Amino acid sequence: MKHRTWRHRLGLFLAGLATAALICAFLVVLLRWWTNQHYGKAIYTIETAPSRPIAIVFGAGVWPDGRLSPVLEDRVYTAVLLYRAGKVRKLLMTGDNRFADYNEPQHMREYAQALGVPDEDIVLDYAGRRTYDSCYRARHIFAVDSAILVTQSYHLDRALFTGNGLGIDAVGVAADRRDYQHIEHYWWRELAATALAAVEVYVTRPLPVLGERLPIEY
Repeated sequence: MKHRTWRHRLGLFLAGLATAALICAFLVVLLRWWTNQHYGKAIYTIETAPSRPIAIVFGAGVWPDGRLSPVLEDRVYTAVLLYRAGKVRKLLMTGDNRFADYNEPQHMREYAQALGVPDEDIVLDYAGRRTYDSCYRARHIFAVDSAILVTQSYHLDRALFTGNGLGIDAVGVAADRRDYQHIEHYWWRELAATALAAVEVYVTRPLPVLGERLPIEY
């Protein structure tokens, strides 16, 4: 009898665990669907985007020889097109520079300069290690309260969700200029990343690397 009772309790526990896992998975998918539906309305083309003072350009991979990865090259190029169209006045290049030999913002600046953007209209954020960090620092270090976010479609919903949740009146322009390798993996990764963004924006509010306030003048 004791053996059967133990097995019964174990079965109930496993069933409860499976139910909780299913509920969590459903909520994660539901949140991703909601961000897609809600923030999809705030995504524009270069031609239709409303003017904003700043474009926030999110970092991505840089190859060892200094070349931008295709994802990052297209983000910077799209931001430059917004600048040329008069939709933004400054470009905030935000990316990872935690190692001396890896500097996303600097390489982003060099590419934008090669495309004709003057250096005085480029601002670098060397501590934009994650989307949350980039948006938090844009608001609290660079005093950005209104911006166009520039990144690929797979990432843009979460970026808008994060930026608006941290106090930036943000719209987006997608930088999808080609087909990307492993794009299916990126889309699946966004399920967990969006759930984490919700926890950080509305619950934990972790502090990224901070420092002196450097409001962008425009």
